[in-house]
Amino acid sequence: MTTLSERISQSAFDDSRLRVVLLLDLYDGAQNQFLEVYEDLHKQVSSVPGHIRDELCQSIENPSQWLITSEWESAPRFLAWVNSEEHVASVQPLHGCVRDTRSLRFSVLRETGRDHGPGAAAAAFSSGPPAGSAFAPASADGPDRSRGRLQVAPRRGDGVVRHALTFTVKPGSEAVVAELLSGYASPQAQVDEHTRLRRTSLFMHGNRVVRAVEVEGDLLAALRHVALQPEVRALEEAINPYLEQDRDLSDPGSARTFFTRAALPAVHHVAAGGGEGVELERHALFYPAKKGCGTELARLLAAQDETAVDDASSPIEASTVFQRDDIVVRLLDLRGPHDARPALTLGVEGGHKAAVLARLLDSAKDGVPTTHQEISRFLERSEMRLITDRRSPARA
Repeated sequence: MTTLSERISQSAFDDSRLRVVLLLDLYDGAQNQFLEVYEDLHKQVSSVPGHIRDELCQSIENPSQWLITSEWESAPRFLAWVNSEEHVASVQPLHGCVRDTRSLRFSVLRETGRDHGPGAAAAAFSSGPPAGSAFAPASADGPDRSRGRLQVAPRRGDGVVRHALTFTVKPGSEAVVAELLSGYASPQAQVDEHTRLRRTSLFMHGNRVVRAVEVEGDLLAALRHVALQPEVRALEEAINPYLEQDRDLSDPGSARTFFTRAALPAVHHVAAGGGEGVELERHALFYPAKKGCGTELARLLAAQDETAVDDASSPIEASTVFQRDDIVVRLLDLRGPHDARPALTLGVEGGHKAAVLARLLDSAKDGVPTTHQEISRFLERSEMRLITDRRSPARA
């Protein structure tokens, strides 16, 4: 029997297969154009490492509604593709024929059917770590070795979607941008009956800005709602002259490209689940990885935090790791000062983790931090500056 982990947990690192569902609403008369674009897109995606297959479906009730499902060996393989410049370029032709899209991503937990009977399901679940662990090595067991493994156990959620955006500003403009970001009026939190913006945390590290949001309900609906609020539109216009990447938010294509490139997905979240009423401090750490090492670095930090939240003496109540390419940001909710256990806060407590971290970081020019003092300095350099942290009032 599949059991549910007691911890709140979300992870892209359990090496299970991923099913991606893309819902599309076409413009009237755009069907032939869409089919031509899909054929080109399918040819590109089929050669991407980690892609297994995809299906194109059309609604039997509304022919303008389409569905693309794709299957991937693992979430990191898919995220590497969807966050790439090649993907940004490949989907551009879709925007001329698609009115609206919605993307959903699921790890595969169970399979049934002629090729996946009870015995196959048992085989898929028989090997792997204890329930709730997100870090088992990929298994060759199961009914179809070429299609990857199944998720070991269901995870417990808290009804919150976590996401971040990141961008850089022109060197020398950091103080002006920080003032703008700290002083804007908060947008209306309630999006609709089912969706609410729960928390927004803004940090800076040098000229890099990271905006982390927590949403109850539909993330896309919340992001669209926020983008339309006068307070946010005024802020975005005010920081436009200071951005390193030009954008024109009045142009849908320019806005779409900017926010696609700025997306910083949450690849792992874990929380002890018992922090209600406990005073917590929020911190963010910036880890610029060496080229090609971002996923390995994010996985290292996530694995440590899985262990940390199970330790009653650990100050880490919750951790979220965001990663895109070689940019890794770790958001921590801590009980007490962040420097009380600097190695744990940095993500290098125990074993040879400091050496592994130094190998993966692009900024570890001073070698491996080993002493308490060296680790504390390393932590200080990685700490992001909190600009603003805003919580919405609790639901009545």
